[in-house]
Amino acid sequence: MIVDGIEIKIVPIEFKKGKIRFIDVTKLPEELVYVETDNVERLANAIEKMEIRGAPAIGVAAALCLAMVAYNSEAESYNELAEEVHKAAERLRRTRPTAYNLFWSINRMLEKLRKLKDKPLVSVKSEMVKEALNIQLEDIRNNIAIGKYGANFIEDGDTILTHCNAGSLATAGFGTALGVIRYAYHVQKKRIKVIATETRPLLQGARLTTWELIQENIPVTLITDNMVGYVMSKGLVTKIVVGADRILLDGRTANKIGTYSIAVLAKHHNIPFYVAAPTSTIDPRSKDIPIEHRKPYEVKTVLGKISIAPEEVDVLNPAFDVTPPDLITAIITEKGVAYPPYSVSFRKILGLN
Repeated sequence: MIVDGIEIKIVPIEFKKGKIRFIDVTKLPEELVYVETDNVERLANAIEKMEIRGAPAIGVAAALCLAMVAYNSEAESYNELAEEVHKAAERLRRTRPTAYNLFWSINRMLEKLRKLKDKPLVSVKSEMVKEALNIQLEDIRNNIAIGKYGANFIEDGDTILTHCNAGSLATAGFGTALGVIRYAYHVQKKRIKVIATETRPLLQGARLTTWELIQENIPVTLITDNMVGYVMSKGLVTKIVVGADRILLDGRTANKIGTYSIAVLAKHHNIPFYVAAPTSTIDPRSKDIPIEHRKPYEVKTVLGKISIAPEEVDVLNPAFDVTPPDLITAIITEKGVAYPPYSVSFRKILGLN
């Protein structure tokens, strides 16, 4: 796929004739497995089990799911079809509470549905599919724009540390944090290297980020999460770029657990810390961020396969932490770069009063 002159090599989720086809990222890097479904519950389970993961990817999946419901509906009236779509939307809302793109995408699709109330059913179905595909394409274009803005912060010879996976697999196909790295490396031809943290407990950095970068021939070194302070102290890191799952207007940013610790260490070592995310990740209304807590087995095992702790031990397993705005150098969006104070710069970017 070519979008705005950029080759999109990995397309993690697609809509095909009333079905959704997605990469099951839990199988990587051992296998590249595609799953095809036209079942809402199967797709909701895929999001909950993190077969589909990453806030932008979840948002795109939700949009395509609602389009799928409309496309396949046998309803004989608008109200019947709308009831089916709303029921699917409520199921999707219960999947993962922190990722704001999920709710943004659902709300946009439902607003589109509302505006189609007086249209023939055939038009309702086609317009719902069109809207979801627009959300998917917009995400790729937004990622490319983020990459272009963000790459201007990257200098020739930089070594960039990233945490978790904010690449093609976490979006519609280009990436946010990895989009910045891709753009700097492939478009601007800068000689850069990447350090990827393993990202316990589900190892998204080890399994997914390194896999993506190897596909792109971008030099990458894997470290364990508890090596971050070491590599910074040795001068091995010059920039940090991470993604986000929800950002508040004041700049507080939720990302994969461990991000806050990295930001604290970056501040101590005077290393620029950048967040890359589309504006659909910005929550303009909430005053706090709900943090998803996941099952104990994720911590007590390695990917559910090998036990590494006593069965009876208690576990704390928050999926995300929140990085305060004073630790963030800048937040890179498709509409431009936000700087502190974020409550001012975000309002300009979002066009809020």
